[in-house]
Amino acid sequence: MPTDAQSRDLWAEFEKHTGGPDKPGQLTFTIRDLAREFGVTARTLRFYEEKELLSPERQGQERLYSRRDRARLKLVLMGKRVGFSLEEIRSMLDLYDLGDGRVTQLKVSYARFNERVERLKQQRAEIDEAIEAMQRASRSLAEMLKERGTPAA
Repeated sequence: MPTDAQSRDLWAEFEKHTGGPDKPGQLTFTIRDLAREFGVTARTLRFYEEKELLSPERQGQERLYSRRDRARLKLVLMGKRVGFSLEEIRSMLDLYDLGDGRVTQLKVSYARFNERVERLKQQRAEIDEAIEAMQRASRSLAEMLKERGTPAA
């Protein structure tokens, strides 16, 4: 899980690199560059392009990713790590272009992140309950085996 500082850094990087259309001569990345940097496959990057999460330019057969695409990829990967679907991630990223200074994007993302935290807390509680139930059952089974003169392990 990313720390608060890492999450803040990812959003700051996205903001820094998404100040509108890329300028001519701006730094670009090949599919191989991004795949290597982020530990994903070229196929994954093409899949994200198909899902409209990334939008590289084409020069002949080569895809060229902008700094904006790179920042979006970081956010996609972070979102996946914390359990967002690709559709949820795309909808949050797409709010960037509303022209309201990112207020809507930040508000929606804030609400969705908090909803996700609550879902994760609920899942954690359910997992804790399941672990406790399994441990109780395991102790009961061990006791039954002991009563029969057989060690549990």
